Amino acid sequence: MENKESRTFEINPKIEMKKVRFTNRYGITLAGDLYLPDNYEDKRNPAVIVAGPFGAVKEQASGLYAQELAARGFVSIAFDPSFGGESGGEVRNTASPDIFTEDYSAAVDYIGLLPYVDRERIGAVGICGLSGMAITAAGTDTRIKAVATFSMYDMSRDMSKGHMDYYTEEQRNKIKKYLGEQRWKDAENGTFALGNHEIAFDEDNEPITGMMEIPEELPEGADPTFAAFYNYYAVRAKHPRAVNFVSSWTATMPVSFWNFPLMANIKEVSPRPILLVAGEKAHSRYYSEDAYARALEPKELLIVPGADHVDLYDNMEKIPFDKLEQFFNTNLR
Repeated sequence: MENKESRTFEINPKIEMKKVRFTNRYGITLAGDLYLPDNYEDKRNPAVIVAGPFGAVKEQASGLYAQELAARGFVSIAFDPSFGGESGGEVRNTASPDIFTEDYSAAVDYIGLLPYVDRERIGAVGICGLSGMAITAAGTDTRIKAVATFSMYDMSRDMSKGHMDYYTEEQRNKIKKYLGEQRWKDAENGTFALGNHEIAFDEDNEPITGMMEIPEELPEGADPTFAAFYNYYAVRAKHPRAVNFVSSWTATMPVSFWNFPLMANIKEVSPRPILLVAGEKAHSRYYSEDAYARALEPKELLIVPGADHVDLYDNMEKIPFDKLEQFFNTNLR
């Protein structure tokens, strides 16, 4: 079994974890941690696939969720999406909404062939920026019988419109111009520069490009949202293979997310159920609320009192695991 030092959450010694590999439809080998409940070999078990947050690795929040779900009787897998963590794919530190969505279906392929899994009882969980991929996968892949999201971020909307859709048409045009110019530079240099995937603007209304500067210590008076992310990714759950607060994404990565609107097929998840969970105080709460408004029944929106966005990564007192267990027990049968 893997040592505690490589996983950033408290390990349950009663839950067996196996390192596994599987391949997606694009030929990319994905790395996963398979968490197994007690007496899993004695029956056909329900299974749940977990990924996220965006830029995180399976040793962070998704592993915690998979371990807890296994403790509650589900064969669960947390995986690194393509191009990151221990998974394959070149170029590194890049992302694709299409390929990340395919990664969910590839995980269904893998887990559904295990002799102790009931392939008719497979669910999916997306955390933060992988929520959109989990729902998009479920919209087409009917093998996913129920899907739940926590602290949803719609990465296509976030990158192409900005937080709370604040980008003006002028700003959007400036970002597109910058991305085109950066592609010329990458092509000329034969490398892929790193940069900020959530592009902000300076006082002259020009795009702020380049890698995010990661302070050695949290600045006094830091924005509460930044502080919550910093305290998770740079302090208590820091992991060398993660992108967040360790490195940066490739600068041109947002192009794919401008081109591919996630969750365009959200209505096609129905009649399979969707559970959307967000923190009452989360800056990202509107993503879950808007997705709920667009989705068809059966659907449920759960707002966790007092929780912020990052609380639903690893705060065991605020993550509603009882509700998640009930959701899957009801819908994976």
